Amino acid sequence: MSAPRLRATPLPGIGVQYDLVTRDQRHLSVVAHRDGARTVNVYRADDPDSCAQSLRLSGSEAGALIDALKPSHHSASLLYASDLGLVAERIEVAAPSRWNGRVLGDTRMRTETGASVVAVLRRAEAIPSPAPDFRLAGGDIVIVVGTREGVDAAAAILGRE
Repeated sequence: MSAPRLRATPLPGIGVQYDLVTRDQRHLSVVAHRDGARTVNVYRADDPDSCAQSLRLSGSEAGALIDALKPSHHSASLLYASDLGLVAERIEVAAPSRWNGRVLGDTRMRTETGASVVAVLRRAEAIPSPAPDFRLAGGDIVIVVGTREGVDAAAAILGRE
């Protein structure tokens, strides 16, 4: 039996949709919303493009379901962002962004949002813990960790043109 394949599809402004076809050829999807909520969809067996059931879960409900689905041998000492009320998100610096070519400290992101930039991905390079004098460039992917509200506020700051 081959391993199940999970296909991810970005949904701009919404989040990411993850699709899975089971060994019984049932189609399931999960939409991971930017606000931390999840929508679980089960599609009809006779028409895998028609949704038979849709269930929206809050972030904490989704976390509880994830815990229930994990193997029983998982380590209790392993920390999960949902357990701490934190989220991590990739935020792109667009080429026309006002921050393209400016230093990270100019954004005042941590001061304004409480969210932390833990890394920047630039082409094939990862820059961990960039300093305030790190110069942003269009196309950079900024990895931000914080509360849902803080990360959303950071995304708003980085999205300003």
